[in-house]
Amino acid sequence: MDIGKGLPATESHRDLHIWIIENLKMVPVTERAYGNFFEDHCYIVLHVPQSLKAVQGAPSDLHYWVGKEAGAEAQGAAGAFVQHVQEALGAATVQHREAQGHESDCFRSYFRRGIIYRKGGLASALRHVETNVYNIQRLLRIQGRKHVSATEVELSWNSFSKGDIFLLDLGKVMIQWNGPEASISEKARGLALTCSLQDRERGGRAQIGVVDDEVEATDLMQVMEAVLGCRVGNLHATRPTKSISQLQKASVRLYHVCEKDEDLVIQELATCPLTQDLLQEEDYYILDQGGFKIYVWQGRMSGLQEKKAAFSRALAFIQAKGYPTYTNVEVVNDGAESAAFKQLFQTWSTNQRRNKNLDGMSKLIRVRPDVGKLHSQPELAAELRMVDDASGKVEVWCIQDLRRQPVDPKHHGQLYAGSCYLVLYTYQKMGRVQYLLYLWQGHQATTREISTLNCHAEQLDLMYRGALVREHVTMGSEPPHFLAILQGQLVVFQGHAGHDGKGQPAPATRLFHVQGTDSYNTKTVEVPARASALSSNDIFLLVTAGPCYLWFGKGCSGDQREMARTVVTAISGENKETVLEGQEPSHFWEALGGRAPYPSNKRLPEDVSSFQPRLFECSSQMGHLVLTEVVFFSQEDLDKYDIMLLDTWQEIFLWLGEAASEWKKEAVAWGREYLKTHPAGRSPATPIVVIKQGHEPPTFTGWFLTWDPYKWTNNQSYEEVVDGSLGAKPAIVIKAELDNLQLSRGPSNGSAGPLTPRALEGFQEGSGNELQLGPKAGGTSTSTGSLHSSPRPTTSGSLPREQLMHQAAEDLPEGVDPAHKEFYLSDSDFQDIFGKSKEEFYSMAKWRQQQEKKQLGLF
Repeated sequence: MDIGKGLPATESHRDLHIWIIENLKMVPVTERAYGNFFEDHCYIVLHVPQSLKAVQGAPSDLHYWVGKEAGAEAQGAAGAFVQHVQEALGAATVQHREAQGHESDCFRSYFRRGIIYRKGGLASALRHVETNVYNIQRLLRIQGRKHVSATEVELSWNSFSKGDIFLLDLGKVMIQWNGPEASISEKARGLALTCSLQDRERGGRAQIGVVDDEVEATDLMQVMEAVLGCRVGNLHATRPTKSISQLQKASVRLYHVCEKDEDLVIQELATCPLTQDLLQEEDYYILDQGGFKIYVWQGRMSGLQEKKAAFSRALAFIQAKGYPTYTNVEVVNDGAESAAFKQLFQTWSTNQRRNKNLDGMSKLIRVRPDVGKLHSQPELAAELRMVDDASGKVEVWCIQDLRRQPVDPKHHGQLYAGSCYLVLYTYQKMGRVQYLLYLWQGHQATTREISTLNCHAEQLDLMYRGALVREHVTMGSEPPHFLAILQGQLVVFQGHAGHDGKGQPAPATRLFHVQGTDSYNTKTVEVPARASALSSNDIFLLVTAGPCYLWFGKGCSGDQREMARTVVTAISGENKETVLEGQEPSHFWEALGGRAPYPSNKRLPEDVSSFQPRLFECSSQMGHLVLTEVVFFSQEDLDKYDIMLLDTWQEIFLWLGEAASEWKKEAVAWGREYLKTHPAGRSPATPIVVIKQGHEPPTFTGWFLTWDPYKWTNNQSYEEVVDGSLGAKPAIVIKAELDNLQLSRGPSNGSAGPLTPRALEGFQEGSGNELQLGPKAGGTSTSTGSLHSSPRPTTSGSLPREQLMHQAAEDLPEGVDPAHKEFYLSDSDFQDIFGKSKEEFYSMAKWRQQQEKKQLGLF
């Protein structure tokens, strides 16, 4: 096949391209059908990053997907086509092998509304998905948390379980049945998939009904029982989903692969933490992440035959290890590694970045950030880790005797290693007051003090009505903005703060290490007063009972010296002697207990890691943290029912959706567990920032391509969607009642059997026996139809208003539903009483309908 002709231009506006393997050919799938996968087939999926924020040279992702019923011939063809596509695209491509039901997070992230598995194969004469076709009768089980999938199951009550979502798709009517043990987030995501099906396959014309409570949804249950029969016995218990914990993902092993005497030799090379220099460009490696995922790394100088055999070797490794055949495989090329692969190593840098660091580090240190652009450029705020220019209001409290004691503004920057502090920063953004609360924890603080610190942070958050962004900071890992709001005057003393905020009596000799070049990055920390604590690259202040010495190491810069002279005035008076390294008086060494070796080599430039930010949904199963990654993320991936973790490597952000109350108290603990179990051996002192929905600082929003600050004000909750948009009409009215739908019934027990094809013709194709919603199935083809789950009225025709208004349930005519008395009014009486048509009334929210009915004696 001419693969060049088969591939679309990757410069096009689309970033996703999908082909199905049909009759051993690659056939493009129409964009409207993306997310639908036939179980008998294999697919090839190509993703080309189009994001403006995509890292320069970010690789494309090439997946081949294997349906669970796909034959060996189809799988072989898919593997061959993937190899051809790979050759056409070049080395900057990551290859993935995906098995149905066990796809990688990367693959699932392409289909935000969910994946639909369809039974059987695709006849070549048919399109992948046809719009406006209503001759359908199927049952879908909807599962998953962040990444939802729908699987076609047997059209029977035997398929149902207590904790899952099911969609009974009858063409013009789609009924979503929610298991009694399903969470509200699962219901909301199931509804999003249902609405997506309505739009893509029915052109928006299908009517959606939701069963949250079978007792209240008698009308919808009658339709379901007409199709599925009466349910006998109890619902099945929910099958527990097997999730991979972070602990399992933390186990990584690197294997070297080579051929020896025509045999393949796989030798274990290292375990975590891994370093990048283990990978040699002429070799070939397999990285096993706890059996959860297998990576194959191909050096740029490795042989062509080795590269062609990547998947087969990975599958042989999986078989040898006894892992499931569906274990995900990712093949990465030297220089085009995925973000997930890079983060399995302690650091990761490209050669180009290393060279830039060596040539320009001193320049980078001296450049002052353009803080004036932080609000207009959130991406700059995120990069610099600065929410603003640090000109806002600062308040500081010290935790003492389980209480919160205010600190005098003169001593705001003077903290003690044995204490904990709350630092509240108030600033304005887009005309709104914003709050950032730092929880600073000294290295010598006790567990009790840390617990008290968190309790007082909670109290402050309540005082400010939940508007505080909380950042947990460990001594020594202060972010730039924290240093900036203290204007470079941060001094950390040893010991504990006294009742007046000052420290306990200090020893006669003390040594302070001064680091930084300006007010945005300078801090001073008291260190042990001995010579071995010195370093030629920095500045130290030695305080003695006599003179104080300001010691300049040979490697320090002019900016460091100038900043140090300003900072040390807070520690000692005017009696300071400037001492250059190598010219120290004898008293200097005597005060430090004599000479001793100390670091004197020129400091190497910091290796700036080229890690991309990664976003995860957090959940807990069996007491362990479970993370689901959302790759190529956007603001749309933040859901009000979520707790999301954004890892920018230098900081961990935990975003709390307003409806995610169940796990909010666990958020910080999850952040710490994430760091503790990270295979790269991350520092536990990495700052953790807790953000509530609607209070996002620019240091968070800047990592997203676009950010709409007003998005949350327009979002409807699941209940609002069901009661409002989907509950716009009060009941299903089956024209000429269920008997007129020609439902076939079982002979003995009177239970309804499945709808016959003849009955479905009227039910689905829109014949004279079609279902109607409310009094009239109105609305245009673009409006969202709905089915409400209220009881179905059992009498038809209009009744005089005096028989309905202000009447008790027992006094109503026979067959009248007391919850929907207004339905039995004639159109003219309805208009006269309510001052609006029935159509207008039923388009209102359910609570407003009930309010009007109460006022008019019809409730």
